[in-house]
Amino acid sequence: MITVDNLSLNFTGTNLFSNVNLKFTPGNCYGIIGANGSGKSTFLKILSGEIEPSTGGVYIPENIRLSVLKQDQFAYDQFTVLDTIIMGNMRLYQISQEKDALYAKEDFSDEDGIRASELEAEFAELNGWESETEASKLIQGLGLDNDILYNQMASLDGNSKVKVLLAQALFGHPDIILLDEPTNNLDIESKDWLENFLLEYTGTVIVVSHDRHFLNTVCTHIVDIDYGKIKIFVGNYDFWYESSQLIQRMIKEQNKKNEDKAKELQAFIARFSANKSKSKQATSRRKLLDKLSIEDLPASSRKYPYVGFQMDREPGKEILTVEGLSKTIDGVKVLNNVSFKVNRGDKIAFVGENEIANTTFFKILMEEIEPDEGTFKWGVSTTQSYFPKDNSEFFNDCNTSIIEWIMQYSKDKTDTYLRGFLGRMLFSGDDVFKPVNVLSGGEKVRCMLSRMMMFGANVLVLDQPTNHLDLESITAVNNGLIDFKSVVLFSTHDHEFIQTVANRIIEFTDKGMYDKMSTYDEYIEARKTLRLITG
Repeated sequence: MITVDNLSLNFTGTNLFSNVNLKFTPGNCYGIIGANGSGKSTFLKILSGEIEPSTGGVYIPENIRLSVLKQDQFAYDQFTVLDTIIMGNMRLYQISQEKDALYAKEDFSDEDGIRASELEAEFAELNGWESETEASKLIQGLGLDNDILYNQMASLDGNSKVKVLLAQALFGHPDIILLDEPTNNLDIESKDWLENFLLEYTGTVIVVSHDRHFLNTVCTHIVDIDYGKIKIFVGNYDFWYESSQLIQRMIKEQNKKNEDKAKELQAFIARFSANKSKSKQATSRRKLLDKLSIEDLPASSRKYPYVGFQMDREPGKEILTVEGLSKTIDGVKVLNNVSFKVNRGDKIAFVGENEIANTTFFKILMEEIEPDEGTFKWGVSTTQSYFPKDNSEFFNDCNTSIIEWIMQYSKDKTDTYLRGFLGRMLFSGDDVFKPVNVLSGGEKVRCMLSRMMMFGANVLVLDQPTNHLDLESITAVNNGLIDFKSVVLFSTHDHEFIQTVANRIIEFTDKGMYDKMSTYDEYIEARKTLRLITG
């Protein structure tokens, strides 16, 4: 158990949060959410002891072992992969090192024998004899080859190092696991493995993540940082989101039929409480939800940008025909004889580990680069709006204000219209005069989405639109594409985004391409089945 008592953190005279009193108990997974800059990662660092709070404290019983996902990829370069993982239980690693040093002594004394005996007993108690087997299972579950166990960390690429550090955090059955964005750089299979690992885990998990599918799958509670406070709510992210939206509507309609709204909310709680889950924790979750009252549910100060795409005209029958496209980048053939047709109503997610192939394909469609072979043809009635993965050319050499920047793409150039439009995209007041070349990554994405909305296109092409966005903005873009009534071609790492938007999945592979009308979850199941068949 972790107890947080009267905790506050003050930066430069301003409280990031204050009067925080919480308890984190075993058997539960807590997902920390909050707007960018609210202090999610900072709170995790306070829990781990890396940062001291301004007041109050964090209390963990002495016999409880806490494990943290490290962020420094280079910190263990001088160690082997196996040693790095075992350092997840530092006491076990220290015992192992001391044992090895004793047995290596030429003048092994009686005192050394007694000490070695003590160390062997503690080593066995900490399951030291199983440590290599456990490390092997962890890295294989995360998609790495068992052969790397004795490689130096310095020899691994960045993605592999991140996976080893995640294995380190999970190693040795810790009582508490703190994870900051653990799904970054994980492929489908590795994410699925991690979700199942945490669902089976009996300790306490506290995690910061922008991955809504991950939060929905593993979390029993949501830790919401809002209004300078930190509160815990029962349920996963979707339950938190939908209940917070209902609460916001209730607050706005205080003078209207509050009783009806209360009944609607109680029905909502009952509906979620009855939902089944693959998690072994489903029964306890339902019991927690059954005990909820309206007063227990969240009200949020967060603002969601408005993301909505309107077509100037509907497209005709012919949308896009691709025939025999091939392209080599830096000596690697990333597109190999790609042929398919896009139909009216298609919302196609381009998935898979080969992100370069997806980006290259989008660039070819937008005529930024030419294919080595093959052709493509847009239907004459189509118009395209494009969100590139790299938006630097739109901002880096531009010192105009946001309102001047968006004006060049708008048909209505009046100050009133542009201010209103930018306000809905969360650029209000004097924010509209901020130079675009100093914007944050998330602000630039909101500008690019604003630009797309100005065009009235009937085909949207988006390459990783969820990068740099907080959960609120991701949700807004997600809902905007669900509501869009025409064709969407997109790529993203966000599982929930793909599952709720796409009706067709395409993956470029070394052998050609996978193309199927299906949801993302159906695609994942098909991949699992194929892997079982092919071994």
